[in-house]
Amino acid sequence: MDWIETLIISIVEGLTEFLPVSSTGHMIITQNLLGIQPGDPFVHAFTFIIQFGAILSVVCLYWRRFFRFDNTPAPEGSTVWQRLKYRYRFYWLLFVGVLPAVIIGLLAKKSGLLDWLLDSVEVVAVMLVVGGIFMLFCDRLFNKGTEENKMTEKRAFNIGLFQCISVIPGVSRSMATIVGGMTQGLTRKRAAEFSFFLAVPTMAGATLLDLLDLLKDDATWATSHNICMLVLGCVVAFVVALLAMKWFVGFLTKYGFKAFGVYRIIVGGVIILLLLTGHSLVMVEG
Repeated sequence: MDWIETLIISIVEGLTEFLPVSSTGHMIITQNLLGIQPGDPFVHAFTFIIQFGAILSVVCLYWRRFFRFDNTPAPEGSTVWQRLKYRYRFYWLLFVGVLPAVIIGLLAKKSGLLDWLLDSVEVVAVMLVVGGIFMLFCDRLFNKGTEENKMTEKRAFNIGLFQCISVIPGVSRSMATIVGGMTQGLTRKRAAEFSFFLAVPTMAGATLLDLLDLLKDDATWATSHNICMLVLGCVVAFVVALLAMKWFVGFLTKYGFKAFGVYRIIVGGVIILLLLTGHSLVMVEG
């Protein structure tokens, strides 16, 4: 990967990380268009690591909520464990929500399924269309949330189960968790915000695992060039995601998912048509 390819992929990641259009799917499509060789361990790791760069924008934008502790006294008679959960409730809910993704993600990675999926533009295209069709109707099906419905352990865990679906490129982690929140009676805004928060521990874990795998298997990737690519990718993804996230919350609250559904169907449909007619997505020879 060169500087231009890194810059393009990082901008795509930043723009799509919080939109329900699948950032991983768009990065796979972009890599194919740029002619980047699939199957490269560094490219796989780069895909996950710059997503964590984008996710850090959540901590920056919502830092007051992310580092806020509940100082309200716990109910009388509470055990030490209950008092700890009460004070650190925000982090406890994130822990509960991320558990399913930890289990499913480790199984998918260990089996080799995750690497296979990351090389498949066909899977991305199909899931973009399937998810797009679903999004045309999900507002009507699940938009019954109210502000009175607060986040609970059960809701956090169920949203975490929805997040597991996003191990398939093209599904969109953002879409899965926001829709998961809406099925639990949360408003679109509250579901979107919890989706952002849940992304932080999820992508932190995925990034750590990929870095450990890279270092364990073959440390020759750690050239000054590749490290610079990672740093550039994380910084660009962070800045672009910060801008995109602020816009997305307002748009989703006002207009819902339908526009994103139409976009997904068009992009996925075009790719499927190209593949079925024997055309290559490679526009730039690598």
